[in-house]
Amino acid sequence: MTAAIRLTPRVGVVMTLAAFLGLVAFFWPFVVAPGKFGSNYAPPLIFGVLLILVLCVVLSEIAEGGIDSKALAMLGVLSAVNAALRPLGAGTAGIETVFFVLVLAGRVYGPGFGFTLGCTSLFASALITGGVGPWMPYQMFGCAFVGMLAGFLPRASGRREVLLLAVYGSLSGYLFGFLLNLSFWPFSLDPNSSIAYLPGLPFTEQWQRYIAFDITTSLGWDTGRAVTNFVCVMLAGPAVLTTFRRAARRARFRAPVRFEAARSAVSKPD
Repeated sequence: MTAAIRLTPRVGVVMTLAAFLGLVAFFWPFVVAPGKFGSNYAPPLIFGVLLILVLCVVLSEIAEGGIDSKALAMLGVLSAVNAALRPLGAGTAGIETVFFVLVLAGRVYGPGFGFTLGCTSLFASALITGGVGPWMPYQMFGCAFVGMLAGFLPRASGRREVLLLAVYGSLSGYLFGFLLNLSFWPFSLDPNSSIAYLPGLPFTEQWQRYIAFDITTSLGWDTGRAVTNFVCVMLAGPAVLTTFRRAARRARFRAPVRFEAARSAVSKPD
């Protein structure tokens, strides 16, 4: 299956750099101590702005590398669908209805499409639900990588493919929560707590504190997201994959344009 968005070598380099900067932005508590930029809240805000700039660069590179009108239309439709699905589940025991479409679309239409859909879906959802804030760039980046990695999963077919995507969707639910918690962990607890962020500690002790924080405060919520992803992919995956692939065949993304010489309808005189 031809990917909806072509990843050129240049785009690959940009996305690799974006991945590195994204990891730095998420793991900033282990890199920069609060207060280094004049305010305890400066690091997440600075990295949030950096993530927005990085996403803009990546999306512009992807657009320049090859996204046609059909892929753009598909992106708009799925972004709207995801934006409409998200409010149906978010806020109840960690149930998230946005990820399974993201995983399936990234699988069928490729990593570039999955990355872009993750960004646009969360952006559209934030505008609809009023969820615009300093956390939004982190959510966009996290979903972008969920969709992108789905496009890099190994080949499979039939039930094995559906099970592979369901397991990946479940793991991505835990990974998304694990990463998002890093953005606000240093400010969410009393510094005297045994699981709070404490500047100056060695990496191993800091890491143990964060693992304990994530398990204590977020494991139940992340489990709800993981179970939702698994169940949605197992139940709706076969039908959605078939629909997506049928749409891809009909759209023939980036199909080469061929011109044939016009045949003369005028017959030669006798």
